Amino acid sequence: MGDVNLLAVVLGTLAFFVIGALWYGPLFGKTWRELTGITDEMVQAGPRPGQNPTWLIMLLAFLFEMVVVLMLGHNVARTNPAPHVIMMMALGFAAMIMTPALGINYLFQMRPGKLFAIDAGYFIVGMAAAGAVFIALA
Repeated sequence: MGDVNLLAVVLGTLAFFVIGALWYGPLFGKTWRELTGITDEMVQAGPRPGQNPTWLIMLLAFLFEMVVVLMLGHNVARTNPAPHVIMMMALGFAAMIMTPALGINYLFQMRPGKLFAIDAGYFIVGMAAAGAVFIALA
């Protein structure tokens, strides 16, 4: 049982966040905005009164991702697993915990399956990136 690798947590979170910038930017940004009803005009106008400013949204997203990656780091520190097991943990968190939780929420919100696929895919790829950071720094 070892200490949590905080450098891996920070860099893993950063990798997760950068994947998000690519995922919701050039890769799937246009489709995601269409499915969520966010227009280019809304993006250009910025937050309306009562909505969170963009900087706060980004900061909170980073911190929420850090909580998840910190839990991955805790599990890695407690078990000292082989590299392939670290990746199994990272992908397991995404595919077996984060994605089903998102799916339950989307079912009750009656969100489209394509939106679920985009968001769930982000969790899976983002966590794979975080897992890769833990493996690289092991």
